[in-house]
Amino acid sequence: MVYTLDSNTVSYLLRSEGNVRQHFEQEIAQIGNPYAIPFVVAYEVRRWLHDKPTRQIKILSLQFDALFQNVEDRADMSSAVWERAVEIYISLKQKGQLIGDVDILIAAYCLVNGYTLVTRNTDDFRRIDSLLFVNWYE
Repeated sequence: MVYTLDSNTVSYLLRSEGNVRQHFEQEIAQIGNPYAIPFVVAYEVRRWLHDKPTRQIKILSLQFDALFQNVEDRADMSSAVWERAVEIYISLKQKGQLIGDVDILIAAYCLVNGYTLVTRNTDDFRRIDSLLFVNWYE
């Protein structure tokens, strides 16, 4: 199983909030499951880091760089992902349940690659058919 880390999961992991660090250590370090961080998540994390105090930015940025360096898949979005994202958008819009574009792209990335999303944002991602996700925060 390959886990895709959502931006909220990465931020909790960097700050050791909730049970995220414990789950990461168990699922990734001990069991050896690979993980992925799509570039759109890296963008969100770096944007989040930019708003931190200077001293904190350096520490968290180094931690993120190490995390991002060891990912199984950090490929850019393929055309299949973009096409799947459009399908997800249309489906959600027809249901009147739209979510943010970045979340749609992350979900499409997971669906196209057969990855499980690790997120705390279960309310939004629950709206997407066939998307497998877990919440390591709890």
